[in-house]
Amino acid sequence: MTDALDTETAPPSGEGEGHRRTRAAERPRKDPLGRDFGKLWTAAAFSNLADGIGRTAVPLIATTLTSDPLAIAAIGALAFLPWLLFGLPAGMLVDRFDRRIIMASANAIRGGVALWLAILTASGHISLWALLAGTLVFGLGETLFDNATNAVIPGVVTRRQLDRANGRMQAAQVTIDSFIATPIAGVLFAVALALPLWIGAAGYLVPIALAIMLPLSAARPLRDPAAVPDPAAPDIEVATPTPEPTPTPLAPSKVPAREAISYLWGNHYLRAMVVFTSIVGSAFSFAQAATILYFLDEQDVAPAAIGFVTAGIGVGALIGSLLAPPIVARIGRGWVMFSANFISALAMLLTGLAPNLVTAILAYALFAFAVSTWNVPWGALRQQIVPAYLFGRVLGIIRMLTWGMFPIATLLGGWVARIDLRLPFLLASAVVVVASLIAARLLVVGTRRAGAEAEAASA
Repeated sequence: MTDALDTETAPPSGEGEGHRRTRAAERPRKDPLGRDFGKLWTAAAFSNLADGIGRTAVPLIATTLTSDPLAIAAIGALAFLPWLLFGLPAGMLVDRFDRRIIMASANAIRGGVALWLAILTASGHISLWALLAGTLVFGLGETLFDNATNAVIPGVVTRRQLDRANGRMQAAQVTIDSFIATPIAGVLFAVALALPLWIGAAGYLVPIALAIMLPLSAARPLRDPAAVPDPAAPDIEVATPTPEPTPTPLAPSKVPAREAISYLWGNHYLRAMVVFTSIVGSAFSFAQAATILYFLDEQDVAPAAIGFVTAGIGVGALIGSLLAPPIVARIGRGWVMFSANFISALAMLLTGLAPNLVTAILAYALFAFAVSTWNVPWGALRQQIVPAYLFGRVLGIIRMLTWGMFPIATLLGGWVARIDLRLPFLLASAVVVVASLIAARLLVVGTRRAGAEAEAASA
């Protein structure tokens, strides 16, 4: 908006060049995110590479064992089940122990599972039950790694950099998953069933080393007395700067879940957002339950080419993650999140109605764009509002209540897909539209009142 005003408002004659230089000098430069964030970003990038390869390889291997949409959906459901069963314990571990060790341990677990599945596949002993069990353990590792990674970000960047840092993390995930890991996994799968699993297992080694190299500020949360919420004020206002007291480390033994539950229940805004994201996220999971079969059977895509199809879809997700921070800075987090939901609903409708592969990819890419655009402000919003010493547990509870619903929604989507592979997209679209209309005031007005727009505007 500033650039547009500069081009439309002409300075007095003879002063144009000087004014342009002055304005250029006055524009705030973006602070570099720093070397520590670079380590975190690289660790997450390699982890995403291994995740993306495994996430593509496991369902493809499953399609060689069964063509039942419900069975394929069960694999996706089990990936989210750990968030229901282990989300809160994972948050407690993240708030209690060294987050760097947790990140490294989570990747060691997932690397071991990938190696086990690779051996079974290469020896010809792979079964659907083994894939389901492996997916479940992958999910357990993901609850630890993702929770710890999100909790570490505020420890390596400043508050005003949160949207940009989350955008970079989201962009890395999308780029690697869609443009590198998934296409490679499809090609490797065509060469040998076990090959993508061997590569995925090796990919977890680098983030283990990088996680250990993160600074002490990433290890444990700091208890900031100014950040402790007032029980009488359920919505946290952060717009007014307060003096920064000397932070003290949170004692490892004092991480009761009750404190985080009480905080989340007392914060009316976050509590309502959990309900909203549970409904919308479940609709997304419902729609995507049989995505692999939708492209393989409905759009006649060859298994080896499925990665290139998702690469096309990933273009939308990458654009969304890159554009989200400047859009948030211009129009605010609330309006971005509200708009993203309507775009996602339209995209799911178009996907369900797509007459051919090209239109299906374009529609799905629009859906990916909307989801990525939502993820950036929603992630930064939580990091800004929730006190650092509570973040791991609060995030664990939020994901337990939201992502914990995804397995049920995914199984229902797979069951409906037995009738028609397009039907889940159409039904999910209607649910998201209704939910967004009901939550419009929460997203726009509630986000502003909760103080979640303050840093976004100044960034």
